[in-house]
Amino acid sequence: MPDAAQLARFEKGRGFIAALDQSGGSTPDALRRYGVDESQYRDEEEMLERIHAARSRVLTSSAFTGDRILGAILFDGTLDRTVDGIGVAAYLWKVKGILPFLKIDHGLDDPRDGVQTMREINDLDGLLAHAADRGVFGTKERSLVHAADPIGIARVVAQQIQVAEHVLAAGLVPILEPEIDIRIPDKQRAEELLKAQLLAQLDALPEAGRVAVKLTLPSVDGFYGELVDHPRVARVVALSGGYGRDEANARLARNPGVIASFSRALLDGLAVSQSDDEFTRTLDASIESIARASRT
Repeated sequence: MPDAAQLARFEKGRGFIAALDQSGGSTPDALRRYGVDESQYRDEEEMLERIHAARSRVLTSSAFTGDRILGAILFDGTLDRTVDGIGVAAYLWKVKGILPFLKIDHGLDDPRDGVQTMREINDLDGLLAHAADRGVFGTKERSLVHAADPIGIARVVAQQIQVAEHVLAAGLVPILEPEIDIRIPDKQRAEELLKAQLLAQLDALPEAGRVAVKLTLPSVDGFYGELVDHPRVARVVALSGGYGRDEANARLARNPGVIASFSRALLDGLAVSQSDDEFTRTLDASIESIARASRT
């Protein structure tokens, strides 16, 4: 079972979840936005070193603290690295008072039935045991919905629930992330199908199981209120999904009980060339705007 104090903080604490789990194909783009292009690293290992340096600068910033940041999601390549000589997950909780989460999915399968389910997660139980040993509180696992296809959406949710059962058995708290692409024309209908499937399938979890659900900001304000109030759901969190920070914050503020779990919308405006003071001011303004929108 999760640590009682951490679970209470997750369920009742103020703040939002910082998504710092860029990996694989998303890392070069994240580095480019930070001002580091491909000419500045020779191979994948150097690329990962550069993104870890960028993440470490965020984590050690005086703006990045537990009074506004509830949790942070890490990439598995970060788990065995250190910040100020301390393992990253331990640093987050023991130094900053921020709950550490681990992205455990290994990307997406090819599209079928209007969705992309997760690829098979090799040695899932071993990965979860390693995460628990490193002090991780919970996990995040992402699927992607491209169309309002009832068969595909039911399959996405069934897989999310199946993985969540493994995560709960390992003593961690899963964040289910069945993302809906904000660009699709039938987004609202996809949201209706997704909510219905989540409400139908959440009861398949162990009786004591508590999960979080990470969802695309909905087309109808307050649409996920039933999930916010569901007895198996510890938190409902929202991804920015490609909306700019201002629009994402505005949409989030219109959804009571939902907190942010932003990535690009959190890190926009940060640059390797900034002085420490400028970096801190930029990050502080971003964090404050997202924390404020998460207080509804």
